[in-house]
Amino acid sequence: EDEIILPAVKLAQKKGIHAEGPLPGDQIFHDAYEGRLDAVCAMYHDQGLAPFKMVAFREGVNVTLGLPYLRTSPDHGTAFDIAYQNKAFPTAFVESVRLVEQTFTA
Repeated sequence: EDEIILPAVKLAQKKGIHAEGPLPGDQIFHDAYEGRLDAVCAMYHDQGLAPFKMVAFREGVNVTLGLPYLRTSPDHGTAFDIAYQNKAFPTAFVESVRLVEQTFTA
């Protein structure tokens, strides 16, 4: 945290981004849910997606940072178990595509 995360937060702040951290997981997700934060950057997949899926399973979109391209994904995963059964909800997929579009047209 002291060697990587804190310097990254300070760099973001220097660039004019309101960034805080590192913050404890039991606090940060509650603050985000209450609307006190615009985003949460989790260091691990399950650390970030478990609480996110709890509140936004059908419409949630996750974004992977640090790649040479924009990667978004519906939060619910592939749902192969319900493929071709007319049970899937397209909301998260639509939101995933919309996020990419907004990113490149902003």
